[in-house]
Amino acid sequence: MTTPTAALPKAARMHHASPSRRSTVIRMAVQMIGPVLVCLGLGVSYLSAFHHPQPNDMKVAVVGSSPKTKVLAQTIKDKAGDGLDVITVPTRQQARQHLMDRDLAGAYVPTPSHPELLVARAGSNSTANTAQTVFRMVTDKQGVPLKVTDVAPPAPEDPNGGGLFFLLITLSVASYVSVLMLAPVEHVLSMRARAALGLGACLAISAVGILLAGPVFNIVDHSHAAIWAVSLLYCLGVFAVGLGLQTFLKQLTPLVLMGLFVMLNLTSAGGLMGPEMQNDFYGALHSFWNGAGFVEGARSILYFDHAGLGSHLLALWLWLAAGVVLTLLAARTEKRRAIFLTPTCECVHDHEQGACR
Repeated sequence: MTTPTAALPKAARMHHASPSRRSTVIRMAVQMIGPVLVCLGLGVSYLSAFHHPQPNDMKVAVVGSSPKTKVLAQTIKDKAGDGLDVITVPTRQQARQHLMDRDLAGAYVPTPSHPELLVARAGSNSTANTAQTVFRMVTDKQGVPLKVTDVAPPAPEDPNGGGLFFLLITLSVASYVSVLMLAPVEHVLSMRARAALGLGACLAISAVGILLAGPVFNIVDHSHAAIWAVSLLYCLGVFAVGLGLQTFLKQLTPLVLMGLFVMLNLTSAGGLMGPEMQNDFYGALHSFWNGAGFVEGARSILYFDHAGLGSHLLALWLWLAAGVVLTLLAARTEKRRAIFLTPTCECVHDHEQGACR
């Protein structure tokens, strides 16, 4: 006869429960590796991206066509080394157009008593500040003040130009959390149903995002419909990639999504630090990662007359396409698993029962 656990002495009950307790402790200890990996990943990514900002092949111009202008440009280049790419531009108007086309970080107009620096702070406040520091050293040696002209200022309610970056954080976290919220019902709802719920979530998330960035805080002070469309495209890409990966990665999905859309995404987006102020790794990611596509696409719409918008939208569409492909592969995989796991019954004809057993 089996003795109930409750009837055992206290010491015996503790001994009886200890194997279960030990396995729970071991399992939880293994799971707690996750937060440590998050700490490691966030620390490495954010510190490597932002701990020592300095120009990295940052393109600036000296305005003029005289030999003296070319000598000044070469002198600045020689002192800066690989940090600056210094060119000459014939006229101030051409320099301004290069800034609006996002081809320059700054353009210096040398005059004996009133030198001027053209910048575009809406593109990157940190880049504009660095250009200002470089050319202020030139004017300080001449003993004259430097006039700074911002040809593309950010919205009045967003003087540092960081609002779009914080909108990106909002959209990113909400989108991949939507994936995690659907994970527990993976075996209950079909992929089509989960995708439909995700579409609804992305519509709501992007609507809330533009509502906050627009009328509430006035970071986006015009082109609300266009920024909402870019926000929706971005959210759909994040959700689709996450939904597709969930089927294959299971418990690892949160870590992978955080790596993709926080660690690598936010550090390379150019929101607080332009790619010309980062190392080659993050500069390369900036050229095709979806966070950079959102930030630069929104900047292009709001401040730069749609310059370069096509390439940024292409990046967002490619991420969405990759997510759709992953989701379709995941749906196919789930169907195969369902067929494989479905129990089969061996039918034996029973003349009396007329049933399958």
